[in-house]
Amino acid sequence: MNNMIKGPEPRRLYQQVADQIRGLIQDGQLLPGARLPAERDLAQQLGVSRPSLREALIALEIEGSVEIRMGSGIYVTAEQDRRPWQLGSMGESPLELMQARATVEGAVVLLAAARVTQEFLDSLRQVLEQMKVEIDENRKPIDQDRLFHLAIATQSGNSILAHIVGDLFDERHSPISAQIRVRYETPQTWIAALAEHEAIYSALEARNPLLAQARMHAHLEESKQRWMNQEPR
Repeated sequence: MNNMIKGPEPRRLYQQVADQIRGLIQDGQLLPGARLPAERDLAQQLGVSRPSLREALIALEIEGSVEIRMGSGIYVTAEQDRRPWQLGSMGESPLELMQARATVEGAVVLLAAARVTQEFLDSLRQVLEQMKVEIDENRKPIDQDRLFHLAIATQSGNSILAHIVGDLFDERHSPISAQIRVRYETPQTWIAALAEHEAIYSALEARNPLLAQARMHAHLEESKQRWMNQEPR
């Protein structure tokens, strides 16, 4: 058998964008204390989408090259405040993860809707009720969120798909995804997510596979839009 020599892993788009901005800092085009242009303007200057730019800025914040100040803007930090970080270890692009989840979970919920039982609906209802309790008590219902999606994946009857759903969901604990949650999740975003979960539940309860699929796609698209469009905290 021929031995294949693997080349370096292709750099994710947000890593490439972060490299561009870091290059501007290192070349002295962006000095310590300087305020970066507004996201829309900077995205146009770099020729990238705002979501990819936002991911890059979060990555640079983690490594300490920039500081995101709520209501003020994004500033270049002093050199001594920066810390080396391998961008490859920050995790997958949150944008790409949401696209992958929409593809996989859209198929999964279609299968699950054809296998709905009252026992499954009862267990899903318990998860939603506990999710509401967590939100009402000002806690983030991350565990309940995971349970909801994994329960649907398990109900699909395909253990491989269920495993993929779990892995994709757990990627949200990577450094870049976790920092995005810190910056963009609020009690209001969780309230919206709960309502979207309820809509998925209603479609499953009605044994309507296509409606369940449409609502799953809508939920994951709305989740993506929430961090793409609102201002960081």
